[in-house]
Amino acid sequence: MKIKSGFILEQVGDSWLAVAVGELANNFHALIKLNSTGAFLWNKISEESLTEAELVECLLAEYEVEREIAERDIKNFVSTLISGGLVDD
Repeated sequence: MKIKSGFILEQVGDSWLAVAVGELANNFHALIKLNSTGAFLWNKISEESLTEAELVECLLAEYEVEREIAERDIKNFVSTLISGGLVDD
């Protein structure tokens, strides 16, 4: 999966906001608020198409987290992205 083109990610204080721009902004009228971990993952799947398993490996390489927690968190993150229509397969 990969984040749909047409989003920019900006840091505002301690949070990160993903905002639709250009043509996408005509159909997507929301801000997506992310913490630093969410922004890290967002950037990863904005740059290249990654599977859930690859995202887990990215998370494990960047943060000190147990695999089971990383897998659960990635599953929830990806589910949210998919349900929001934010990714392309």
